[in-house]
Amino acid sequence: MANLVKSLLHIGGHNPLTMSDDHILNEVYSTHVHSDSKFDVDSLFNLAEYIINYSTHIVDNFVQGNHGSPGHIHEKIPQASFSSPLCTLKQISSEMSCKAPGEEIAHKTTMAILNKLSSYSWEAKAVLTLAAFALEYGEFWLLSVHEPTDPLAKSLAFIKRVPVLTKPLSLKKHKNAILEVNNLIKVTLQAIKAIFELEKFTSYDTKDVPSLALTLEHVPADVYWAIVTIVAIVTQIDCLTTNSEKEQELAQFGQKINIILSKLRKQISLCSQQIGNYTEQVEYNKTLRKLFQTPTEIMEVLKVLIFWKDTPHAPIYDGATKTMVSIEVLRKKEVFLFISTLDITQEEFSLLKPIYDKTKSVNQYNILWIPIVEEWNDQFRKKFELLKSKMPWYVLQHFSPIKGLKFIKEEWHFKKNPMFVVLNHQGKILHPNAYHMIQVWGLDAFPFTKSIETMRTQEASWIESLVININPKITTSIKEQKYIFFYGGKDKEWIQQFNKFTGALANDVTLKEKKIFIELCCLDFEHQNILSRFWSGVESLFVTKMHMKTNDVTKEVQKLLSYKNESGWAVLTKGSSVILSAHGNIILKMVQEFDKWKEQIVKNGLEISIKEQYEKVVKITHRCSHLEIPNVAGKIPDTIECPECHRAMEVFISYKCCHKESSLNVANGGGH
Repeated sequence: MANLVKSLLHIGGHNPLTMSDDHILNEVYSTHVHSDSKFDVDSLFNLAEYIINYSTHIVDNFVQGNHGSPGHIHEKIPQASFSSPLCTLKQISSEMSCKAPGEEIAHKTTMAILNKLSSYSWEAKAVLTLAAFALEYGEFWLLSVHEPTDPLAKSLAFIKRVPVLTKPLSLKKHKNAILEVNNLIKVTLQAIKAIFELEKFTSYDTKDVPSLALTLEHVPADVYWAIVTIVAIVTQIDCLTTNSEKEQELAQFGQKINIILSKLRKQISLCSQQIGNYTEQVEYNKTLRKLFQTPTEIMEVLKVLIFWKDTPHAPIYDGATKTMVSIEVLRKKEVFLFISTLDITQEEFSLLKPIYDKTKSVNQYNILWIPIVEEWNDQFRKKFELLKSKMPWYVLQHFSPIKGLKFIKEEWHFKKNPMFVVLNHQGKILHPNAYHMIQVWGLDAFPFTKSIETMRTQEASWIESLVININPKITTSIKEQKYIFFYGGKDKEWIQQFNKFTGALANDVTLKEKKIFIELCCLDFEHQNILSRFWSGVESLFVTKMHMKTNDVTKEVQKLLSYKNESGWAVLTKGSSVILSAHGNIILKMVQEFDKWKEQIVKNGLEISIKEQYEKVVKITHRCSHLEIPNVAGKIPDTIECPECHRAMEVFISYKCCHKESSLNVANGGGH
């Protein structure tokens, strides 16, 4: 029974050599509190490193029969303000001393040390333990050097049992054990040095140095193994100096600490490489930003954006002549950068074709397609060649990731949807992404500058660009400044009800006598292409206004977008000027009760009356406002104000998949 209990205790996790890393981490974390104990860790480590290097050299010399001092070892002078945490070091040393051999005891001692050092950072725990060991180990071997010539050293050496290991017969007897201890000390020092070096990387964000996150997560376990190895070394030295029959086995500790050292060195190498890449990227981003802000030449900007320090060997493809030409053809030109993945739809292609036709008549403008591909392969090359063959504009043919890829993603917030960056001939950004502007206004917004966008988005006639091509009758009604109800929704019954009551309103004799003519335009799911274009236009219009100062137009666009997936919605315009947009429940209640406020229309006109009625109904009709923003290129605002109650809206994330293929590379090059 006693043996069974002993075995169960052994399996229970007290032997570090049989404990899992997760088990060790859980135990180690339980000893740690917020790191608020501060001292000069760098200076203490430098001193401990020097002492151990000096001491291990003495040992190596002793084993070789040379009892003199080692040669020159580089010494790092501590800071003038350094004050040794001597009491803490003595407490740690006392905790480690005179322990019986055994892995379970080493674990228990290590946990006691970690509890004493609970308020220190992880690397400080390792360095303090190393320094406490160095204090004893350094003194032991320093006495061995001075013992033959210094009476005081000789007396101290006897008390410290130095001759037990240094006398010729003892040295011969314990030679292998001494070398094993000495070599393990060297490896443990290197492991702690690696932990210490990794800690220097914590000033970097794990976003910029991805390998750092997992590396730092495992540091507490690495610190544990460094300390438990030192504890085991101290126990073995005690066994040797007391001529104990039992010894502390070090082989498995040596294997573990060597594995950890190898892992830490790989992690340091990987983190250093990533830090180098990050530093280079920071320098690159700074250079590129400066180029965009300082008038220069468009060619200089393009070379840095695409090639950076590489020689720009790659020519560009001229879709008009079907030939390869030098990128120099873009010198002194206004350039539209069309940036996208290889998944270009027929709709996106059709959107750019009129712009290309326009650039042929206005010679100073050119379109350049920059395909975004993380890693090129044969499949992507074939897809690229097919797309290229369909494009009449310039195409970048560069089968390696462009230098500015990270800049485009992080600074210009490119995701997967196309971007249309407008640059003037000096490389200045006139619009960071005019794609949504093109979707809304097309050539009417040419050449797609910020100033044109600002002017367009402030116009009350924003609805016109979304509905102008629905049918000729609507175009005529807009020109004749008639009132028009545009409406739709997910619920067929709602549409039928709304159509019934607004039909009665439109045919009301009293309104017609007052020259109030109302047209109805239903955008329902039976006209899917028209509906899709309409909501795509609303989304694009919203995106163009996202970062602008909120005004009445912005609120109406936002309100309309929030109705996209509702049972019903309606927009009332006079000509192309929007009077009101409303949720289905509210607007249906208003038109159902038309007879109650018809006299107000006769008295005050339709615009004033319907707005007043809307405010009355809104106050008694509660509904939540939902706004789905497409995952577009560009930065999404941190907060968006509700267009109805003006509070900050809560943020949720949703994902959607429509399982459709619509790229240009499908059969016959058509879209679905």
